[in-house]
Amino acid sequence: MDQDTRMRQAAFEHVQRLSELHGHLTAKKLEEGFDFEGERIPLLTRPRGIFKPTRMRYLLSIKTTIPRDGRRIWYDDQRDVHRQIFDSSEMVEYDFMGRNPEAVDNRLLREALENNVPVIYFLGVAPGLYLAALPAFISGWDADALKARVAFSGPDQWAPPENAPERRYALREVQQRLHQGSFREAVIAAYRGRCALSGLPEQRLLDAAHIISDKHERLGQPVVTNGLPLSKIHHAAFDAHLIGISPDYRVRVSDRLLEKSDGPMLEALKQLNGGSLHLPRRKEDHPDRDRLALRFERFRFNQSQL
Repeated sequence: MDQDTRMRQAAFEHVQRLSELHGHLTAKKLEEGFDFEGERIPLLTRPRGIFKPTRMRYLLSIKTTIPRDGRRIWYDDQRDVHRQIFDSSEMVEYDFMGRNPEAVDNRLLREALENNVPVIYFLGVAPGLYLAALPAFISGWDADALKARVAFSGPDQWAPPENAPERRYALREVQQRLHQGSFREAVIAAYRGRCALSGLPEQRLLDAAHIISDKHERLGQPVVTNGLPLSKIHHAAFDAHLIGISPDYRVRVSDRLLEKSDGPMLEALKQLNGGSLHLPRRKEDHPDRDRLALRFERFRFNQSQL
């Protein structure tokens, strides 16, 4: 096994371990890189979207970033950044660096295509935060359009997908992970990292709960107004219709829970009854009242069946 392959394998294993531990990866953590034969090798650099470490022969990673806060809140533009990925069915497009197809970075894309090199695609889910999709392969290079095409493959596959069904299946997996990750980061950011029911300020204990399931064609979109940041226990209670939220943002606790008496955890849930939802600062981020009304009807129906 040559040095490039050994380094690539070490990089992939390191990123997989980080992803299992943290889920999403910070730019700082990726810039710190991984150890290889006593040397620290970065996984990406902030200024460039196409990256090859000095000691490697071929491209190691590409990235798509979410811009930091500017005039607009970053998650307002998040869907635009991801739209091309979500709209694709087999491969996704990746823009060249600059207008010269023969620039060094763009030649790296072409060399990766010509040599079937597996790379890591770091997909931005929030400013400075990435989801790692690997292995990815450069499967097309268009000098006129100034774009490459990227296909994904299954875990531990070191060759490009062989056919369209394999490409579609792998891309759907990436789209689902991106959907879940970007939705979570946007919802938690809107609520400043706190549970919408309890105010718990620990992001690692929060889920982004859908008000209306993403299976619903019309109302299930992964947008902030269809989400609530909830701690694990509150998320479970919300999904089980043991907690309901009315369109005027009032919290209702199921009679099933109110009638029980069994320790401080249950009492904490019961005390939510009649209270108000913790809302984001921006009115445009508030939960959609129509979605809440539909969900609250399900809660009320569940109550009637007790």
